[in-house]
Amino acid sequence: MSERGRVKVEIGHKRVRVMFSGTVVADTRHPRLVWERPYYPTYYIPAEDVRRELLVATGESEHSPSRGDAHRMTLRVGDRAAEGSVGHRPGSPVADLVDTYVFDWTAMDHWFEEDEEVFVHARDPYKRVDALRSSRHVRVEIDGVEVANSTSGVMLFETSLPPRHYLPKTDVRMDMLVPSRTETACPYKGVARYWSVQTGTSLHPDVVWGYDTPLPESAAIAGLVCFYDERVDVWVDGAAQDRPQTVFS
Repeated sequence: MSERGRVKVEIGHKRVRVMFSGTVVADTRHPRLVWERPYYPTYYIPAEDVRRELLVATGESEHSPSRGDAHRMTLRVGDRAAEGSVGHRPGSPVADLVDTYVFDWTAMDHWFEEDEEVFVHARDPYKRVDALRSSRHVRVEIDGVEVANSTSGVMLFETSLPPRHYLPKTDVRMDMLVPSRTETACPYKGVARYWSVQTGTSLHPDVVWGYDTPLPESAAIAGLVCFYDERVDVWVDGAAQDRPQTVFS
């Protein structure tokens, strides 16, 4: 692992492949994990593992004090193009990033770690998700109205986030839940759908979510629902819980 300024770089051990328009455009067994932001890493790929003949320079570049200059390139496969979706760093203050390429995640069609497809962003090797059956007594109230009461939930512990209580729908006032169009995705859990809660006095948007078909590592929360503890009142084993302060508050 190397650090320079505020950037952390680590040589990964997973095989990483990037697909665009039915073509593998990058395939490496030595990805660089670069923490451009504190929450998760970005994959940088050595030049020898990139289909460089598919790239065309745009003439534009961007500068990072910690990572150096990145020349923007367009990826073109057949009649499809992802304009400016690739950055190339021929030089960098960080030795491990010299002559590497970084692909815009959402501009690509598919990403794979080994033979498993990965969604949203690269997985952080230092992040862990544990979903454990729990008999703790969990009660949830909104506007003074009890919305959930359960002793047969699943507690999910995810690095850097407060514990979450996933509860069976049979222990939740589903008649108070209003389906939402909101969806979010997580590389560790999958795609979540949301509900708002109508208490009779007010509507609380998107305070409940659940995963119908979570990724295998989080299979224990399939079909359960979870409340944002940041926005509702929660009691666990009779003790009132403080509302955590997070990005979801």
